[in-house]
Amino acid sequence: MPRIIAALVRHGDYHQRENTPSAHQPYPLTEKGQQQASEAANELVAVAAKNDWNINSNIDSSTLLRAWQTAQCYQRSIQHNLNKHVDVTSFDSLCERSVGSAANLSLTEINSLIGDDPRVATLPENWKSDSYFRLPLVGAESLMAAGERVAEHIRSSATQIDDYSKDQLKIFVGHGAAFRHAAYLLGVLSFEDIAKYSMHHARPVYIELVASGQWRHIGGDWKRRDKTTLLLD
Repeated sequence: MPRIIAALVRHGDYHQRENTPSAHQPYPLTEKGQQQASEAANELVAVAAKNDWNINSNIDSSTLLRAWQTAQCYQRSIQHNLNKHVDVTSFDSLCERSVGSAANLSLTEINSLIGDDPRVATLPENWKSDSYFRLPLVGAESLMAAGERVAEHIRSSATQIDDYSKDQLKIFVGHGAAFRHAAYLLGVLSFEDIAKYSMHHARPVYIELVASGQWRHIGGDWKRRDKTTLLLD
Protein backbone atom coordinates (compact mmCIF):
# COMPACT_ATOMS: atom_id res chain seq x y z
CA MET A 1 0.00 0.00 0.00
CA PRO A 2 1.37 3.46 -0.91
CA ARG A 3 2.79 5.50 1.96
CA ILE A 4 1.88 9.04 3.07
CA ILE A 5 4.85 11.14 4.14
CA ALA A 6 4.73 14.69 5.47
CA ALA A 7 7.67 17.08 5.21
CA LEU A 8 7.56 19.57 8.08
CA VAL A 9 9.52 22.65 7.02
CA ARG A 10 10.33 25.47 9.40
CA HIS A 11 10.69 28.81 7.58
CA GLY A 12 14.14 30.21 6.78
CA ASP A 13 16.04 32.91 8.67
CA TYR A 14 14.07 36.16 8.73
CA HIS A 15 14.17 39.79 9.88
CA GLN A 16 13.06 39.29 13.49
CA ARG A 17 12.76 41.95 16.18
CA GLU A 18 15.25 41.26 18.94
CA ASN A 19 14.06 40.01 22.34
CA THR A 20 10.57 39.57 20.90
CA PRO A 21 8.49 36.38 20.53
CA SER A 22 8.46 35.25 16.91
CA ALA A 23 4.74 34.55 17.13
CA HIS A 24 3.09 36.60 14.37
CA GLN A 25 5.93 38.91 13.42
CA PRO A 26 5.21 40.03 9.82
CA TYR A 27 8.74 40.39 8.51
CA PRO A 28 10.26 38.72 5.41
CA LEU A 29 13.11 36.26 4.97
CA THR A 30 16.65 37.54 4.99
CA GLU A 31 18.92 36.84 2.04
CA LYS A 32 20.35 34.01 4.12
CA GLY A 33 16.84 32.65 4.67
CA GLN A 34 16.13 32.69 0.94
CA GLN A 35 19.34 30.75 0.30
CA GLN A 36 18.54 28.25 3.07
CA ALA A 37 15.12 27.59 1.58
CA SER A 38 16.37 27.19 -1.99
CA GLU A 39 19.13 24.77 -0.97
CA ALA A 40 16.83 22.74 1.27
CA ALA A 41 14.19 22.56 -1.46
CA ASN A 42 16.72 21.13 -3.92
CA GLU A 43 17.69 18.55 -1.31
CA LEU A 44 14.04 17.57 -0.82
CA VAL A 45 13.62 17.01 -4.55
CA ALA A 46 16.66 14.72 -4.47
CA VAL A 47 15.36 12.81 -1.43
CA ALA A 48 11.96 12.33 -3.08
CA ALA A 49 13.58 11.05 -6.26
CA LYS A 50 15.83 8.65 -4.35
CA ASN A 51 12.85 7.20 -2.46
CA ASP A 52 10.46 7.29 -5.44
CA TRP A 53 8.06 9.59 -3.59
CA ASN A 54 5.55 11.60 -5.60
CA ILE A 55 5.64 15.23 -4.40
CA ASN A 56 2.09 16.44 -3.88
CA SER A 57 1.15 19.29 -6.21
CA ASN A 58 0.05 21.61 -3.40
CA ILE A 59 2.28 22.98 -0.66
CA ASP A 60 0.47 24.01 2.54
CA SER A 61 1.98 27.11 4.14
CA SER A 62 1.41 29.31 7.15
CA THR A 63 0.00 32.71 6.19
CA LEU A 64 2.95 34.50 7.82
CA LEU A 65 5.26 36.04 5.22
CA ARG A 66 8.43 34.18 6.20
CA ALA A 67 6.70 30.83 5.80
CA TRP A 68 5.01 31.78 2.52
CA GLN A 69 8.33 32.95 1.06
CA THR A 70 9.95 29.68 2.13
CA ALA A 71 7.12 27.77 0.43
CA GLN A 72 7.68 29.84 -2.70
CA CYS A 73 11.31 28.74 -2.78
CA TYR A 74 10.17 25.11 -2.57
CA GLN A 75 7.63 25.73 -5.31
CA ARG A 76 10.27 27.19 -7.66
CA SER A 77 12.71 24.36 -7.01
CA ILE A 78 10.14 21.62 -7.66
CA GLN A 79 8.88 23.28 -10.81
CA HIS A 80 12.42 23.87 -12.10
CA ASN A 81 13.80 20.43 -11.28
CA LEU A 82 10.75 18.32 -12.12
CA ASN A 83 8.94 20.52 -14.64
CA LYS A 84 5.87 19.98 -12.48
CA HIS A 85 3.23 22.58 -11.61
CA VAL A 86 2.95 23.17 -7.86
CA ASP A 87 0.63 25.54 -5.99
CA VAL A 88 1.14 27.17 -2.60
CA THR A 89 -1.93 27.58 -0.38
CA SER A 90 -1.74 29.55 2.87
CA PHE A 91 -3.55 28.63 6.09
CA ASP A 92 -3.89 30.44 9.41
CA SER A 93 -4.00 26.99 11.02
CA LEU A 94 -0.26 26.57 10.31
CA CYS A 95 0.79 29.82 12.00
CA GLU A 96 2.98 30.02 15.08
CA ARG A 97 1.59 30.35 18.62
CA SER A 98 -0.31 33.64 18.96
CA VAL A 99 0.47 36.01 21.81
CA GLY A 100 -2.73 37.88 21.01
CA SER A 101 -2.83 41.60 21.71
CA ALA A 102 0.85 41.47 22.74
CA ALA A 103 1.86 40.69 19.16
CA ASN A 104 5.23 42.18 18.19
CA LEU A 105 5.90 43.61 21.66
CA SER A 106 9.25 42.86 23.28
CA LEU A 107 9.53 40.54 26.26
CA THR A 108 10.22 43.58 28.45
CA GLU A 109 7.07 45.30 27.17
CA ILE A 110 4.95 42.19 27.70
CA ASN A 111 6.16 41.75 31.26
CA SER A 112 5.52 45.42 31.94
CA LEU A 113 1.97 45.50 30.60
CA ILE A 114 1.01 42.36 32.53
CA GLY A 115 2.59 43.83 35.64
CA ASP A 116 0.46 46.96 35.22
CA ASP A 117 -2.80 44.98 34.93
CA PRO A 118 -4.32 44.56 38.41
CA ARG A 119 -6.57 41.74 37.20
CA VAL A 120 -3.82 39.21 36.54
CA ALA A 121 -0.85 37.68 38.34
CA THR A 122 2.76 38.41 37.48
CA LEU A 123 3.98 36.24 34.63
CA PRO A 124 5.89 33.11 35.63
CA GLU A 125 9.57 33.21 34.71
CA ASN A 126 9.23 30.35 32.21
CA TRP A 127 6.00 31.48 30.56
CA LYS A 128 7.57 31.51 27.08
CA SER A 129 8.51 27.83 27.22
CA ASP A 130 5.59 26.46 29.27
CA SER A 131 3.65 24.38 26.78
CA TYR A 132 0.34 24.93 28.53
CA PHE A 133 0.65 28.59 29.56
CA ARG A 134 -1.54 31.13 27.79
CA LEU A 135 -0.96 34.86 28.19
CA PRO A 136 -4.03 36.47 29.83
CA LEU A 137 -4.63 38.60 26.73
CA VAL A 138 -7.23 38.70 23.99
CA GLY A 139 -6.35 36.32 21.16
CA ALA A 140 -3.46 34.61 22.96
CA GLU A 141 -3.02 30.84 22.92
CA SER A 142 -0.71 28.30 24.49
CA LEU A 143 2.02 26.48 22.62
CA MET A 144 0.04 23.26 22.97
CA ALA A 145 -3.07 24.89 21.51
CA ALA A 146 -1.01 25.98 18.52
CA GLY A 147 0.31 22.44 18.20
CA GLU A 148 -3.22 21.06 18.30
CA ARG A 149 -4.41 23.15 15.36
CA VAL A 150 -1.27 22.36 13.36
CA ALA A 151 -1.62 18.64 14.10
CA GLU A 152 -5.27 18.72 13.07
CA HIS A 153 -4.35 20.46 9.81
CA ILE A 154 -1.75 17.80 9.03
CA ARG A 155 -4.19 14.97 9.83
CA SER A 156 -6.94 16.51 7.72
CA SER A 157 -4.68 17.30 4.78
CA ALA A 158 -3.24 13.79 4.77
CA THR A 159 -6.72 12.29 4.33
CA GLN A 160 -7.41 14.53 1.33
CA ILE A 161 -4.57 13.25 -0.85
CA ASP A 162 -6.36 11.80 -3.86
CA ASP A 163 -3.51 10.02 -5.66
CA TYR A 164 -2.58 6.74 -4.01
CA SER A 165 -0.90 5.19 -7.04
CA LYS A 166 2.52 5.64 -5.38
CA ASP A 167 4.05 6.97 -2.17
CA GLN A 168 3.01 10.57 -1.56
CA LEU A 169 5.10 13.40 -0.07
CA LYS A 170 3.13 16.38 1.22
CA ILE A 171 5.00 19.57 2.20
CA PHE A 172 3.92 21.74 5.13
CA VAL A 173 5.74 25.02 5.77
CA GLY A 174 5.33 26.65 9.16
CA HIS A 175 7.04 27.32 12.45
CA GLY A 176 9.32 25.48 14.83
CA ALA A 177 7.48 25.57 18.16
CA ALA A 178 4.06 24.85 16.66
CA PHE A 179 5.49 22.00 14.60
CA ARG A 180 7.24 20.43 17.60
CA HIS A 181 4.09 20.51 19.70
CA ALA A 182 2.16 19.07 16.75
CA ALA A 183 4.79 16.33 16.44
CA TYR A 184 4.21 15.45 20.09
CA LEU A 185 0.45 15.21 19.53
CA LEU A 186 1.01 13.08 16.42
CA GLY A 187 3.14 10.65 18.42
CA VAL A 188 6.45 11.60 16.81
CA LEU A 189 8.13 13.29 19.78
CA SER A 190 7.87 12.67 23.51
CA PHE A 191 6.77 15.59 25.67
CA GLU A 192 10.35 15.96 26.96
CA ASP A 193 11.64 16.13 23.38
CA ILE A 194 9.63 19.30 22.67
CA ALA A 195 12.04 21.38 24.74
CA LYS A 196 15.08 19.28 23.85
CA TYR A 197 14.87 19.88 20.11
CA SER A 198 14.33 22.71 17.66
CA MET A 199 14.19 22.64 13.85
CA HIS A 200 16.81 23.70 11.33
CA HIS A 201 15.81 26.66 9.19
CA ALA A 202 14.06 25.56 5.97
CA ARG A 203 15.22 21.92 6.23
CA PRO A 204 12.45 19.31 6.35
CA VAL A 205 11.75 16.70 8.98
CA TYR A 206 9.99 13.73 7.38
CA ILE A 207 7.22 11.88 9.20
CA GLU A 208 5.11 8.99 7.94
CA LEU A 209 1.49 8.12 8.65
CA VAL A 210 1.30 4.64 10.13
CA ALA A 211 -1.42 2.44 11.66
CA SER A 212 -4.12 3.90 13.92
CA GLY A 213 -3.53 7.46 12.77
CA GLN A 214 -0.14 7.73 14.44
CA TRP A 215 2.96 9.09 12.73
CA ARG A 216 6.65 8.20 12.94
CA HIS A 217 9.86 10.07 12.20
CA ILE A 218 11.58 8.62 9.14
CA GLY A 219 14.10 11.26 8.07
CA GLY A 220 15.51 14.74 8.48
CA ASP A 221 17.27 15.85 11.64
CA TRP A 222 15.77 17.66 14.59
CA LYS A 223 18.10 20.36 15.93
CA ARG A 224 19.28 19.92 19.51
CA ARG A 225 18.42 23.06 21.41
CA ASP A 226 20.82 25.28 23.29
CA LYS A 227 19.57 25.45 26.88
CA THR A 228 19.86 29.22 26.77
CA THR A 229 17.65 29.54 23.69
CA LEU A 230 14.16 30.91 24.20
CA LEU A 231 11.30 28.68 23.07
CA LEU A 232 9.83 31.27 20.75
CA ASP A 233 9.95 29.79 17.24
